[in-house]
Amino acid sequence: MTCNEDEYANLPPSQIVPILADKGIYIASESSFYRVLHKAEQVTHRGRAKERKNTSKPTSYIAEKANQVWTWDISYMPTPIVGQFYYLYMIEDIYSRKIVGAEVYEQESGEDAATLLERSLLKEKMMYNPLVLHSDNGAPMKSLTLRSKMYDLNLTSSYSRPRVSNDNPYSEALFRTVKYCPDWPGSGFDSLDEAREWVGNFVEWYNNEHRHSKIKFVTPAEQHEGKDKNILEMRDKLYLQKKKEKKEKPSRWSGSTRNWDATGPVSLNPDRTDEAA
Repeated sequence: MTCNEDEYANLPPSQIVPILADKGIYIASESSFYRVLHKAEQVTHRGRAKERKNTSKPTSYIAEKANQVWTWDISYMPTPIVGQFYYLYMIEDIYSRKIVGAEVYEQESGEDAATLLERSLLKEKMMYNPLVLHSDNGAPMKSLTLRSKMYDLNLTSSYSRPRVSNDNPYSEALFRTVKYCPDWPGSGFDSLDEAREWVGNFVEWYNNEHRHSKIKFVTPAEQHEGKDKNILEMRDKLYLQKKKEKKEKPSRWSGSTRNWDATGPVSLNPDRTDEAA
């Protein structure tokens, strides 16, 4: 076949046909070339080019309450020494956005990840209960040690597609919040103890004081413990009462009050059709 000759093996018919024409040769139209290539299953794979692999979308999971789907990742914590870092491990519940586990280590390893995971499950009283743990494809995430631990603990593993950060959006957003925190030291952390102390303080603030925009501005701890509904109902009653009174600038209350309904189920990597709905 002409398309597989060395001169044309890496070219599409749109280039092969005019090149042949410049040589005074006409074999077939572009569409005919494509038809033959399609029949030979060579439309997208010819010559030295590697065959394109189709990467399937990760499985979608839905969390209807706390401790059903967790996501985790590792990020750098800088030090004053160029090229030296500490490593922040964080596990987050996607339903409540609560940080259920966090630790700083001097290296990335599956052993440390397994230790933190087991400690987090104990703290949440979730040992051996069904739970999905999602992560990217880093070496610690797919280490034999961690995978064996997850199997022993009855956890379901979920992974992002290679080099697709959007498949782990909750951890990405959490680490962004960490590093844009006002007291994040731009010059780096002087010691492992200092880094661990900072993270401990951040987790306490994030879980118990930070009102998260994605969960109607309740704290992750309140959402995690199921206190959000009562809090939001009280806010709704306050707004309705103020609208009824109309004491100040009635025009401000001409429409509906703010929606304080509790947030519903949360999806990890939802299908596009589900997102549109």
